[in-house]
Amino acid sequence: MNSVMNSPLLIFAISFVTFWLSSFVGAFFRKNLRPLEEDEREDFGVLQAATLTLLGLLVGFTFAMAVSRYEQRKNYEEAEANAIGTEYVRADLLPAADAARVRDLLRNYLDQRLLFYTTRDVQKLRQIDADTAQLQNDLWSAVATRAAAQPTPVVALAASGMNDVLNSQGYTQAAFWNRIPFAAWLLVGAIAICCNVLIGYGAHRTTTLLFVVLPLAVSVSFFLIADIDSPRAGLIRVQPQNLTSLSRSLQAH
Repeated sequence: MNSVMNSPLLIFAISFVTFWLSSFVGAFFRKNLRPLEEDEREDFGVLQAATLTLLGLLVGFTFAMAVSRYEQRKNYEEAEANAIGTEYVRADLLPAADAARVRDLLRNYLDQRLLFYTTRDVQKLRQIDADTAQLQNDLWSAVATRAAAQPTPVVALAASGMNDVLNSQGYTQAAFWNRIPFAAWLLVGAIAICCNVLIGYGAHRTTTLLFVVLPLAVSVSFFLIADIDSPRAGLIRVQPQNLTSLSRSLQAH
């Protein structure tokens, strides 16, 4: 199921075919089971309009959920860059040898964080996660050892900054895992199927072009929502602009 949710193009294809066929199912009911009487069309129009309005609201709410998660990932990328940059400066509070080691580790750590945002390969991501965890252990060990040997407020400030670096990575990972629930997709999809069935049932005649409009519009909406909601597989992804800018400034430094 995760592979489907991480493929916006696949969601578009499945949605379009399903909704398009739903329209013909509605037309089949109209022709073969119970034709719609003329005196029933006014009441049916009210039902159809209400269902389409509900679908529009649900699509809008789902789109808002996807955008809020996208903005959250962007904000955490900025916070992560700020935390790493601040700790790089606070390394001056440590003795020279410790400061040099912390800076070297932070530069390597920053490279891994950039790869986290730009890599799509699952196997490479697992290696990046493992390297990131090892670097985090080394970074914390570097400041914790000095803080234990020299428990001064100045060293504590450096340790606090390192804690922010580690926390920011956890927040970012949580934001990447925070996706639109599958149950919400099922609900919106079910309402969309009902709407297309009603379109086919209420049509005066079976017209292929007419039955394409709503399925295409809803499928494109689903594609856009899935694309924004997918952190890695979509076309719209968070670009690590702040981390890239920080990496360039550290290289210049």
